[in-house]
Amino acid sequence: MREIRAEIKYGDCADILAGDPANTFDLIVTSPPYADKRKNTYGGVSPDKYVEWFLPRSEQFLRVLKPAGTFILNIKEKAENGERHTFVLELILALRKQGWLWTEEFIWHKKNCYPGKWPNRFRDAWERCLQFNKTRHFKMNQKAVMVPMGDWAETRLKSLGKNDVTRFDSQVGSGFGKNIANWLGRDKAYPTNVLHLATECGNKSHSAAFPEALPEWFIKLFTDEGDLVLDPFVGSGTTCAAAQHLRRNSVGIEIKQEYLELAREEVAGTAYQLMEKAPEYGKNNDRRNNGLHRRKSTAAAHK
Repeated sequence: MREIRAEIKYGDCADILAGDPANTFDLIVTSPPYADKRKNTYGGVSPDKYVEWFLPRSEQFLRVLKPAGTFILNIKEKAENGERHTFVLELILALRKQGWLWTEEFIWHKKNCYPGKWPNRFRDAWERCLQFNKTRHFKMNQKAVMVPMGDWAETRLKSLGKNDVTRFDSQVGSGFGKNIANWLGRDKAYPTNVLHLATECGNKSHSAAFPEALPEWFIKLFTDEGDLVLDPFVGSGTTCAAAQHLRRNSVGIEIKQEYLELAREEVAGTAYQLMEKAPEYGKNNDRRNNGLHRRKSTAAAHK
């Protein structure tokens, strides 16, 4: 079994990545500090200065990402003075000018979002996951994220009309046709661009931990086993843990010392769990790099 490594680095991702060679990573998936949010965590970045703050970092992302790689940015604009701020839209436009292709936008629907009431809006139940690429030809394993057909197959495919068994031109003139009969006998379909996932409920001692299922989905879709995943704002280490479970190598970068330790414990604990299930997993792993010697004594405290 091939060795899988998860490395957590300390510092500003712009500085750390400047020392890495170009075309290194297969996937970048991250959730950076949101504008003026997590002030007690990261100090906050003003919405008006967010693009200026982000671009030197994304310049390095563009350089170190492989030509067939993908960059997934989980972000959400804030409400200010009764309206939504435009810094996310401005960032998208700035990234396109920087050389990125804005390929797709996924929506993370937070199934268990926090309840509340506001005078001029309802509670936020979704966040953006923006997909950027360097080229139009990128790695994408669509079959890896297929979903069960569900009730649709039982009802829609039960009785087919003549239009369902022939590929015909769209009746609205769009040029797109369909052949519903192609789905007969299949038990899985391709997903939509809306991901229905609960937020992270476990106490990770981090103010903005996202669920492991979120990076896991994108890692399955855009990488193969043994590929290299980067999270430049790794926080509590969720992305690297997800990569480990899927047998991808990973690098996480964190500027806050307390979260650095959380992330290192997270990847060390994941490596320890995987080694218990499959001893050959850790046969060639360096215990100092993975922190297994530290995690063994503290594993019970973090379950």
